[in-house]
Amino acid sequence: MRRETNLHRRGFVLNGLAAISLFGTDILAGDDKPSATKSRIVSIDAKPEPIAIDTAKTAVIVVDMQNDFGSKGGMFDRMGIDLSIIQRAVGPTAKVLAAARKTGIRIIYLKMGFRPDLSDLGASDSPNRAGHLRAGVGEPVRAPDGTESRILIRDTWNTEIVPELKPQADDVIIYKHRYSGFYETELDATLKKKGTRYLIVTGCTTSVCVESTVRDAMFRDYSCVVLADCTGEPVGNGLPRSNHEASLLVIQTRLGWVSSSEELITALEAQ
Repeated sequence: MRRETNLHRRGFVLNGLAAISLFGTDILAGDDKPSATKSRIVSIDAKPEPIAIDTAKTAVIVVDMQNDFGSKGGMFDRMGIDLSIIQRAVGPTAKVLAAARKTGIRIIYLKMGFRPDLSDLGASDSPNRAGHLRAGVGEPVRAPDGTESRILIRDTWNTEIVPELKPQADDVIIYKHRYSGFYETELDATLKKKGTRYLIVTGCTTSVCVESTVRDAMFRDYSCVVLADCTGEPVGNGLPRSNHEASLLVIQTRLGWVSSSEELITALEAQ
């Protein structure tokens, strides 16, 4: 079953990957039971060319599809950012998650969230701290459901996954405190434990946390397929070529593959 822990332990492993704290970063992860997914090779139409994946060695990564970025009352909304850019990715992503679960493909959620004392935000002069403080990290807010919450703080309404993409019992949840899902987290160890080689990547934002995670995945020899309609990027949206499009171009030419929810689902449903 899905576990969410917030144990402040360093260097200890409890129940496989159930609770690990590495470099001072709390990890929220599922168990380490061997994958029960039946091995099946499927070909996904993608750019720059089709890619064949083994479903038993594949995971869907959902990057930061949380209230602070995609819901009214969250951080982006409070900053005046157009949420529709992120929200357009919700429907296609929900269909991908349904198809993945039907196939038995593992699903891993990454959530951007800091400790309540901001001890993992970075040094006083770090760009990560400065940038997130400008965005209001840690500020107390009243969530739309009436509860007291805080911007980008773990285990609050703000860092919950948007309702339409709510994790299920067997899914894995990993908190991160930098743009990349691999930085000081157990993502790499969790993937290796399952023998994962292929990542289907969804989430926001395309040119920041998604691309950062894909770059780190490529450096670790994972094959990433980014689903264009399951990602979104507000920055540069009004430019002749948006940051979203620029990131997808970089990914398909240097870092991995780019496809769509429709192409993935068609591949998974093919007999």
